[in-house]
Amino acid sequence: MQLTELKNKLPQKIIEILTNENITELRPAQEKAIKAGLLEGKNLLVCTPTASGKTIIAELTATKTILENKKKAVYIVPLIALANEKAKEFKRKYETLFKIALSTGDLDNDETKLSYYDLIVCTAEKLDSITRHKTPWLTSIGTIIIDEIHLLNDVSRGPTLEILITLLRQIVPNAQIIGLSATIGNPQELAEWLNAELVVDNWRPVPLHKGVYYNGTITFVD
Repeated sequence: MQLTELKNKLPQKIIEILTNENITELRPAQEKAIKAGLLEGKNLLVCTPTASGKTIIAELTATKTILENKKKAVYIVPLIALANEKAKEFKRKYETLFKIALSTGDLDNDETKLSYYDLIVCTAEKLDSITRHKTPWLTSIGTIIIDEIHLLNDVSRGPTLEILITLLRQIVPNAQIIGLSATIGNPQELAEWLNAELVVDNWRPVPLHKGVYYNGTITFVD
């Protein structure tokens, strides 16, 4: 699927920005997400390999939510370092179109200032703290993106993430939820919990080969 085929579904400015990034053709997972209702507000659980294009899937719906639906988008990540990386990337690409904020700091701050921003990149712990402060701008969220959603199964981070998702679904029941992961052990069960369409694809930009390294030699397994 060519990116230009989405001209009636996406703001033209977004298509222009992605084209300038040399993105003119959608990858298999991205096309599947589009066909599953990504740009129609459907909840999606996207389970595809690393570097298969999951972030672009998130960007497509987040930018549409912000520019067309006039709602906020939140991008939840598990680590501060990843939050910094994503915020820097999004600012480079989209800061001329809307306001982007990074929120990872003081857990006792209600972050009222974020009401002036459109795309908010944060950790699960930070957003969990914001929900507990009952910050008014939360009701303006139109899209919730959860990167590395398989961490629901993590002993330390899983409970916080699960509670956060549950709270957000109560605060903004009509918000679109997009879960992203390269590895989920029970994708169908998780998709059902999220009331989401499951998007699974095995395409990767570089072929994956398995092998055994021993005594200076790698023996690949067919």
